[in-house]
Amino acid sequence: MQRSTLLRGTAVTGAVAIALTLSSCAGSAAETAPSADLKIGSVDLSADCPSTVVIQTDWNPEAEHGHLYEMIKDDYTVDANTKSVTGPLMSDGEYTGVNLEIRAGGPAIGFQTVSAQMYQDDKITLGYVSTDEAIQLSSTTPTKAVFAPLDISPTMVMWDPATYPDVQKIQDIKPALEKNKGVWRYFDGSAYIEYLKSAGLASSDVLDGSYDGTPSNFVAAGGKDMQQGFASAEPYVYQNEVSAWGKPVKFALIHDAGWQTYQSSVSVKADKFDELSPCLSKLVPVLQKAGVAYYKDPKAANDLILKLVDEYATGWTYTQGVADYSVKTQKELGLVGDGPDSTYGNFDDSRFADFFTKASKVYTDLGTPPASGYTASDLYTNQFIDKSISF
Repeated sequence: MQRSTLLRGTAVTGAVAIALTLSSCAGSAAETAPSADLKIGSVDLSADCPSTVVIQTDWNPEAEHGHLYEMIKDDYTVDANTKSVTGPLMSDGEYTGVNLEIRAGGPAIGFQTVSAQMYQDDKITLGYVSTDEAIQLSSTTPTKAVFAPLDISPTMVMWDPATYPDVQKIQDIKPALEKNKGVWRYFDGSAYIEYLKSAGLASSDVLDGSYDGTPSNFVAAGGKDMQQGFASAEPYVYQNEVSAWGKPVKFALIHDAGWQTYQSSVSVKADKFDELSPCLSKLVPVLQKAGVAYYKDPKAANDLILKLVDEYATGWTYTQGVADYSVKTQKELGLVGDGPDSTYGNFDDSRFADFFTKASKVYTDLGTPPASGYTASDLYTNQFIDKSISF
């Protein structure tokens, strides 16, 4: 079973409706008391943060979430029933005085949006909310992003280079598919598709919204069709783990076509922002440091990620090969890093404003406009970012 990119932050109303019909198994068994036998180090979160900082992710454990698992990689307790893991929250190897609970998303929360889950469970401190989700749901479940673990979204479209040797970028795809009578298979309801259509980069005659996250249709098409995926996973999986395909694919990032969402931004509920600000001022730099440390040496955190995938047993598979490829590819493609400046984890103001304008139009056309009066600055802040922390 392959990862459903739609259900990791690009969903629109269809996924929300589906989610309401499914039961959620999220929620901690019990809040764990901080470790009394550990000495608090140079960062003390105990006075300003919850005794257990709960972070709701948007999918099963994977390398894109490595910065979280980096903070508890050496001391943790797994709850396979609730698909969560808890341990002392560490920074630079020192205890911070609180615990960290990391919850799986996707199948673990009935495939509903992280925003919805955050509003259903007050124990959740932070959640992974992509910019497009934050814009679309700002009038119903408003959130505010405080840290960007990924600078560029891994969402991409991939193709067979033997069938389409001249395709190099998204601008080449529409004419190539029209000529070969192929289709671009994607998750129905993906907002970026509406943007590409409005920009003239895709059209109904080459689009097929029937993608279900499995490789069967792509393989059956024998290279004629193209397909949505994650650049940090599917190219490796299709070449090395889908035996019926077993050869390279090429891809282009949706980001490069202008749909520049911040994937999996660490966010708080809008109405909790002021209350959590003292905590965030200390916690966000810890998140930044953890990300830098993870990409420098991901082995221990990846060992935990693979262990959790096995114990959670949601039906999703994730191997050492995919994890290693993901870390390497994220760095090589700039999916993770300092972006255009020298700071890891911050948001680019002009990019965010541009995306807000584009996404607002798309969602308004789809019937789910952003909250009345909202501007880009209502959806994110860099005030807690330590500008000295970089790759």
